[in-house]
Amino acid sequence: MTNPATGPVAAAIAARLTADLAPSHLDVINDSAHHAGHMGDDGSGESHFTVIVESPAFVGLSRVQRQRLINTALSDLLQTSIHALAIKARAPGE
Repeated sequence: MTNPATGPVAAAIAARLTADLAPSHLDVINDSAHHAGHMGDDGSGESHFTVIVESPAFVGLSRVQRQRLINTALSDLLQTSIHALAIKARAPGE
């Protein structure tokens, strides 16, 4: 993983995506500061994220299928801790 965001939610995102997708590249970027005071900002400083994931698990999958894999890995966090998640998912070599 490169450019890691800090904090327990960011760490949980990284751990789950690593366990489920064995990424060759993973960035977890905390975008929450850009949304302070907006709807969905819970004051924790960890509510809005971007993930950039490169994984062999994505080979042959559509963009929607890739996003579904990520959403499944993070399903409970999306219900409790993550208000917004931007996803950039690619297979190696793309």
